[in-house]
Amino acid sequence: MATFLYKLGRLAFRRRHFVALIWVALLTLAGVGAASAPPAGSTSFSIPGTEAQKAFDLLEERFPGASADGATARVVFKAPAGETMTDAGNKATVRKTVQELSDGSEVASATDPYTANAVSKDGTVAYTQVKYDVSGMELEESTKDALEDAAQQARDAGLTVEIGGDALSAVPETGATEVIGIAVAAVVLVITFGSLVAAGLPLLTALIGVGIGVASITALANALDLGSTTSTLAMMIGLAVGIDYALFIVSRYRAELAEGREREEAAGRAVGTAGSTVVFAGLTVVIALVGLAVVNIPMLTKMGVAAAGTVAIAVLIALTMIPALLGYAGRKVKPAGEKSKLLGGGRTAGKPAKPNLGTRWANFVVRRPVAVLLLGVVGLGAAAVPAASLELGLPDEGSQPTSTTQRRAYDLLSEGFGPGFNGPLMVVVDAKASDAPKTVFTDVVDEIKGLDDVAAVTPPAPNKAGDTATITVVPKSKPSSVTTEDLVHSIRDAGAGVKADTGASVLVTGSTAMNIDVSQKLNDALLPYLVLVVGLAFLLLIVVFRSILVPLKAALGFLLSVLAALGAVVAVFQWGWLADLMGVEETGPVMSMMPIFMVGVVFGLAMDYEVFLVTRMREAYVHGETPSQAVVTGFRHGARVVTAAAVIMMAVFAGFIGSSESMVKMIGFGLAIAVFFDAFIVRMALVPAVLALLGRRAWWLPKWLDRALPNVDVEGEGLRTQADRDADREAVRV
Repeated sequence: MATFLYKLGRLAFRRRHFVALIWVALLTLAGVGAASAPPAGSTSFSIPGTEAQKAFDLLEERFPGASADGATARVVFKAPAGETMTDAGNKATVRKTVQELSDGSEVASATDPYTANAVSKDGTVAYTQVKYDVSGMELEESTKDALEDAAQQARDAGLTVEIGGDALSAVPETGATEVIGIAVAAVVLVITFGSLVAAGLPLLTALIGVGIGVASITALANALDLGSTTSTLAMMIGLAVGIDYALFIVSRYRAELAEGREREEAAGRAVGTAGSTVVFAGLTVVIALVGLAVVNIPMLTKMGVAAAGTVAIAVLIALTMIPALLGYAGRKVKPAGEKSKLLGGGRTAGKPAKPNLGTRWANFVVRRPVAVLLLGVVGLGAAAVPAASLELGLPDEGSQPTSTTQRRAYDLLSEGFGPGFNGPLMVVVDAKASDAPKTVFTDVVDEIKGLDDVAAVTPPAPNKAGDTATITVVPKSKPSSVTTEDLVHSIRDAGAGVKADTGASVLVTGSTAMNIDVSQKLNDALLPYLVLVVGLAFLLLIVVFRSILVPLKAALGFLLSVLAALGAVVAVFQWGWLADLMGVEETGPVMSMMPIFMVGVVFGLAMDYEVFLVTRMREAYVHGETPSQAVVTGFRHGARVVTAAAVIMMAVFAGFIGSSESMVKMIGFGLAIAVFFDAFIVRMALVPAVLALLGRRAWWLPKWLDRALPNVDVEGEGLRTQADRDADREAVRV
């Protein structure tokens, strides 16, 4: 592989005009496709194989034209102090508002609170349910404006009015912190390279790669049913790895220049060596993201595949466009150790360069491996303690900031009708196989009324054929509570008895039941996913490092860092530690997909540093150095780059903490803290300590396996001349 990539790097350097033209053309093509593509419709959220999904599918079949996937809005009214919603003036205002809402072109129905029993017992709160023909993301802006205008007119009449539901759905905003993250990355690159030109190359290529990826996702969003979060995730990961991969190759290019090589030869060798690292690091990220398909939640699968595609683009750009841009930059990119006037001069002639910080740190760890290992493991273990209290759930309107009208509507409904009113359960009774459907419907209602935590049960609403009915159950507890989850399981248990007696099926659905089923599905998939992703990456790393213990150490270190990161997420988003600093207005359960998502993404990103850092150690070991010398050599060449890459990745991820979408905020924080733990504690402390303790055993591989594995030559041995080998032997003797 190193030889092929070496030739590719030299070709891209020579044919830089052609390479640059191809990537600019691809960016233009993707941009035109995104601009001309129809807007993305609603993202269908389905969870195949779950009871909630089966019930939803049954509703589609038995209640055709019911707009089951259409947007809804709950317009909630509260009377002024000392008045009630049944007062004549307030009643007239509400009915006028309902009439205005009913006249909308996309409105399917709007209920009258006074005929639909939608007034609280104390008379202070009332609501109207507005049903639309299309989903929230497909609603015309004029329809949303009409909804808000009608609410404002009722406010002007003296009522408190808030709007809940998904009718006001909007694409989440990431805020200015995303730009700050990129700015921090730029500063780190300038400090690392000491040159604006060299620092600009990784940023430029990363932005081009992300531009192509996000524009392609936008162009295909309608056809492939991709949600807005998909492009945000692709941008987040693509930007981080795009900068890092380019950073690896530019750093190696400068190191090759420092050894006296011509620029074209240096570009070829940089792509042949660091490029091999980029390929395998990218493969681990792609495996982790595509592996999300094992969860069998289409939305998660699409997010993973789209992000993996952006990572693949980042790898290709790093291998081709970076050497092309290095050709354009010429002498503006200085050899390693030689800085431009931007940061002051480089080495003083005649003076040997003193050991850099990476060398000094590696020497310290090699001398005291046991102390460093124990301190690192204990520290990560302490950070992981909160993970034992992990509570999973999916966000609802109750988790939104109190500044939003959706959250205020949620609170008003809880105040007027009880906390469970915001998460009603829909029970679907399929009595097609029964001789007396009406009797079955009545029996199911009576059965549910006898269960704990039930606040109200509506009469059954049959379809035209009379063989299927829906029953709405309002719990006493809020939607995200354990008590409500127990109620869902109790209804399903009772339904099993009904099926045994009458043959009728009783299914529970609705957003609350759907959230419960998603959480359960994700929990069940976590272990198989972990085995698949870690197993495949373990095999890949055996090929790269030609060792058993090094990949095993990499996997165990990853588990420590991901557990510590989950502990930090629990402390901030569930316990509320530093919540104000992070902009978390409402604490609650951690998003259900967070553990499995962090396992996938963090594993892929963690292997970036593992591959880059340890590959340099193996390269030194293969070229004749002792295991301890190889550890120090790896840090001398790689510590600065890995540190810069980690800081950049943390800055990019942390930039998404400013998002208005709670899921994006949590993912941004979780990935940023995970990179911190993995890069600075696991890879920079635990890895050298373990390798120092293992010595030559770290690079042991059974002879039969060594013969069976393909030689990918990630060390670039095939590129070395006899003069290189003689110099290595001389250096080892010295």
